[in-house]
Amino acid sequence: MPIKKAAAKSLRQNKKNFQKNKLILSNLFFLIKKTEKSLAQGKKAEAGELMKKVIKAVDKAVQKNIIKKNTAARKKSHLAKKLHRLNPDDKKIK
Repeated sequence: MPIKKAAAKSLRQNKKNFQKNKLILSNLFFLIKKTEKSLAQGKKAEAGELMKKVIKAVDKAVQKNIIKKNTAARKKSHLAKKLHRLNPDDKKIK
């Protein structure tokens, strides 16, 4: 256990931030898995809607420094490629 007051406060903050970040990350991974599942089943409309939610969640995680910018770009790119393979004639996510 920390001896100084500042160290004790830092420990409390670390625990709180860890829980908050864990919640955001678990929600993000849940959305990604749900999107991949709908893509595998061939549900274009559902996958498009989930893709918008994933992009929003990924961008928020980057803003809060939970994941790195390049990791976010890679996750969005992989999902976008999978969505594009499902309907290659469509250029935009609907």
